[in-house]
Amino acid sequence: MARPIALPPHQSERTVPLSPSPHRLYEDAAALLLGTFMVSLGLVLYGEARLVTSGLAGLALLLGYVTPLNAGTLFFLLNLPFLVFGLWRMGWRVLLRTLVAIGAVSLLTRFAPLWVDMQHVSPFYGALMGGILIGMGALALVRHRTGLGGTNLVAMHLQEKRGWRAGYVQLGFDVLVMLAACTVLDPQQVGLSMFGAVVVNLIVAMNHKPGRYLGVS
Repeated sequence: MARPIALPPHQSERTVPLSPSPHRLYEDAAALLLGTFMVSLGLVLYGEARLVTSGLAGLALLLGYVTPLNAGTLFFLLNLPFLVFGLWRMGWRVLLRTLVAIGAVSLLTRFAPLWVDMQHVSPFYGALMGGILIGMGALALVRHRTGLGGTNLVAMHLQEKRGWRAGYVQLGFDVLVMLAACTVLDPQQVGLSMFGAVVVNLIVAMNHKPGRYLGVS
């Protein structure tokens, strides 16, 4: 029978350093598919409830309420300037995955009304479930070094380089989106949007702390 490895008195199993476990290609692909589907469905719920959410996705929804353009199309267009930052800061591999994710979310959001018909969405349910879906989808993507462009790229960079939690950085950007929403939505819609944004960012902040998740892509 194999004997357990003895550790020094000052060292426990919880302090033994672990080597990062690289993600395989199919794992990155699965995370990309899962994450973009969850995020797009969350955006559809927000759109039906006439709410806004985090970052450029929230800004795309907001502009979609006051312009004839679809939120999915706006989401893609708003992200284009940030792709230069992504190439400069994150490298071409992260940029490529992020570009694919942006395109997938844009298309899925654009064509979702052809696949699902929602007659009524309670604003509170839309804020809560939409926030959960977007938060979990963003978490699946960020753990595979894939963002949703825009402010997510900035948040990922600051977490990796300075140790700032990506969820809290994102929350700062959301404040600006919510201030803009006050000019378009009523107070109840803004309040529920803020609640949903907190749900999104708490999910990312609690589950993607620096040093906790060791998988790399």
